[in-house]
Amino acid sequence: MIHNDSTPILRHPRTLGLIAFAVCTGLLGTAFYMEYVWYLEPCPLCMAQRVAFALFGLIGLIAALTPPTAARVRAFAIAGTLAAGFGLYLAGRQLWLQSLPPDQVPDCAPGIYYMIDTFPFAEVVQTMLMGSGDCAEVQWRWLGLSIPGWTAVAFGIMALLAASTPFWVRYRPRLFR
Repeated sequence: MIHNDSTPILRHPRTLGLIAFAVCTGLLGTAFYMEYVWYLEPCPLCMAQRVAFALFGLIGLIAALTPPTAARVRAFAIAGTLAAGFGLYLAGRQLWLQSLPPDQVPDCAPGIYYMIDTFPFAEVVQTMLMGSGDCAEVQWRWLGLSIPGWTAVAFGIMALLAASTPFWVRYRPRLFR
């Protein structure tokens, strides 16, 4: 399939931005499904990873709505790589907490929604970034990986694709509009 400016559609920056937005929307939808249908309560690190997915998706949406230039493609690639790298750090932190022996797991914090309602914003953010004892609980596994394992896979793929985008994306800006 060819885009109207003769660039293959799957290598056009706007298409890639829409794909990133759609994938992140699907991942966030899955997270909300797991929370509200399966009743898996998200821990602070899970909530922070949702923020990282939303940030990556927002970057993709802005990239899809902005006319592509070489500088913009690089800027969006850097921003997307940073957002995915941040999410990868958070998922790695949660995997580390899950690997600790029970006697070394930090104390549990109150539920994240309670913290948001009652605690100072800075304390909520610190807990979201560092995690707590409830972040060490494995609530679900599929093919041997827990939820943060799968999010680490997703963030790793997203970081690699975002970082490599300026090297393989193709577009031909129109000179006369």
